Order: sequence, then structure tokens, then C-alpha cells
Amino acid sequence: MKVDKYEFPDDLYYSKDHMYAKTEEGIVVVGLTDYGQGIAGAIEYVDLPEVGEEISQNEVLTTIETGKWVGPLRAPVSGEIVEVNEELEDSPELVNQDPYGKGWIVKIKPSNLQEDLDKLMKAGKELETFIKEEIEKKKEE
Repeated sequence: MKVDKYEFPDDLYYSKDHMYAKTEEGIVVVGLTDYGQGIAGAIEYVDLPEVGEEISQNEVLTTIETGKWVGPLRAPVSGEIVEVNEELEDSPELVNQDPYGKGWIVKIKPSNLQEDLDKLMKAGKELETFIKEEIEKKKEE
């Protein structure tokens, strides 16, 4: 699905914090959406969390830094962090270049998967309306 110039793959789940969750064989791959990286601008640093850390849905997972902004990224699902994308330490721009591929941030072993996913959006009318509203808010700033 495409909204304005931003891509939202149909097989992912999306939070209102512009994070995505992709389920893969019992693990959830988490990253910043195409729209999220677009509004953030050129990402210069990603503060990766620790493997083994427990995280709750909507809790601050990590922070990203751009030239003029530092912002928190919130976990779309609860669980244990089982892997972090260490490539981002040397190449944080991967989040901008390939948010749904090489720019993933963490992998989480979920603790309440279905309950958490039920609170997220899928590609469709709800997500499209939400993103269009977000784009309008940005234009007004």
C-alpha cells in the first residue's frame, strides 16, 4: 500500500508511533516505517538496546538521532529482545535507505503476540486515514 510517497507493505503491522512489526517464525522484526524515517530525516545514530532486555508494548525501545533531533522509538510488541541490528552502529542511514529490509532495528521474542498485534494497524483504510492525518499535521507545523 502506498500513501502519498510512503510505502506500507501489506504483511506488516503498524503502530501510531510509526513503528512496524513483522512476524517471522515466532519472532517479531521491528523497525521504523517509511513515513517515520521520512519525517525523522537523515538518521545519524541509533542507540541500540541490549539483547536479553524485556520490553513492554509502547515502552521506549531505543532512540534515534538526526542532525537536529533526538527521538524515542516505542516498541510495537512486548517481549524479550533477542537480536539487534549491529549494522546500524556503523551505518544508521540504513533505516532511511531500506526501512523494511536492512534497516530493521531489533528482533523480539513476543510475550503477548496476538494481544499486541490486535492493538496495531494493518495496511488498509485505518492506516491510510491515519497517515494522511499525520501528513496534514506536518504541513501545518
